[in-house]
Amino acid sequence: MDESLPANGKGDTLSVGAKDQTNEKLQKAEAQPFKTSTNSPSVSAPTPSHGDSLAWLQVIGSFFLWFNTWGLVNAFGVYQTYYQIDLLSSSTPSAISWIGSLQVFLLMFGGFLIGPIYDRGYARALLAVGSFFLVFGQMMLSLCDQYWQVILAQGLVQGIGCGLLFLPAVAILSTWFTTRLVTASGISAAGSGLGGVIYPIVFYRLEPRIGFGWATRVIGFIALATLTFSVSVMKAKSLPPAARQFFDLGALRNVLFNLTNLGTFFLFTGLYIPLFYLELYAIQSNFVDERLGFYLLPILNVGSVFGRVIPNYVADFVGALNTAIICGLITATISFCLIAVHNSAGAIAIAIFYGFFSGAIASLSPMLVVHATPERRKIGTWLGMGFAAVAIGLLIGNPISGAILRSSSFKYAWLFSGLCLTVGSGFLVAARIQKGGMHIIIKV
Repeated sequence: MDESLPANGKGDTLSVGAKDQTNEKLQKAEAQPFKTSTNSPSVSAPTPSHGDSLAWLQVIGSFFLWFNTWGLVNAFGVYQTYYQIDLLSSSTPSAISWIGSLQVFLLMFGGFLIGPIYDRGYARALLAVGSFFLVFGQMMLSLCDQYWQVILAQGLVQGIGCGLLFLPAVAILSTWFTTRLVTASGISAAGSGLGGVIYPIVFYRLEPRIGFGWATRVIGFIALATLTFSVSVMKAKSLPPAARQFFDLGALRNVLFNLTNLGTFFLFTGLYIPLFYLELYAIQSNFVDERLGFYLLPILNVGSVFGRVIPNYVADFVGALNTAIICGLITATISFCLIAVHNSAGAIAIAIFYGFFSGAIASLSPMLVVHATPERRKIGTWLGMGFAAVAIGLLIGNPISGAILRSSSFKYAWLFSGLCLTVGSGFLVAARIQKGGMHIIIKV
């Protein structure tokens, strides 16, 4: 997967292979995780590159993959509100949130399951099948009018499609770039924020005019057009020397890896609660009108676009773990501040800042696992295990908050979100101490 990242990043990077990278003639397989056998004429080993025009086409293709996977996940808040007010009004907030939670769980857990398939050279097949599932699920959603139908179409079918697409979106870029990989990855990840801006606006503007069915189909056609481009241009330039394992018991004996996983688990348990419920909270609390309330989610995702690029650049100098700790604590503070928000100005400010710092956590989380992995050849396996931990947090966080809403109020949902984010940040602090203490903040 992202096995070329440690040799290129700054800050909290691994030292393995760093010396080899300065001398191409002495490079070995350890410093070239995607080197392939000379007996395979169709796949060549990558050479250090800033990225040519074909490589930047991969960035655009990856951008649209993020746009249609995490972008749809980030847009679920508009569906949460619509379902609770209209289509699935007889269902509880917790039951409705299971739809989005299942979708994002399968997105992340898919990275754990399909890694060996990608490693064996089936990237194009994964893109084609994943695109079909995502678009088919969206089109079937347009026909749904019952809860079980919605959870099958949007939660299960679309979730499978997102899971098949997300790993190639990350892994293919690392076979085309070396010196500008972090920049390329940040640009492609910004697609998730843009998708989270465009899709809610499309749904909100079209649903009153043409109905739920056709508004949902229009989103499906947008996904079809953009995914067709990705399938047409994207391909892996090289493959790993061998398919990775699903699981490595040695990871469970690594204290740094376990602390990092606990941190990301709790962070993602609380991270998406405001994304799912902020819009509903503002409308039901009557401190914004329905029109402005529906635009809070796009505003939040505009902040996320910048949050997925700028902190990644800062992390090159400060370190990914240090940056994630700071962003996690700020995100927890913002979530607690939601308790005191009772006007439109406060809701807009919260949306912007929460989008920025939550987007930073989402984009930095893979790097945290990478930097906790002691051997380059195991990064794919350990990263897949890290994705599984994040997926479980994403699966349970929003339904728990929905159950809290059913028995109490939004106040306690924000409190639960803030506590999870605080605990997650605490585990990352422990990981920082385990790695070498907190005395070094800025690295030059």
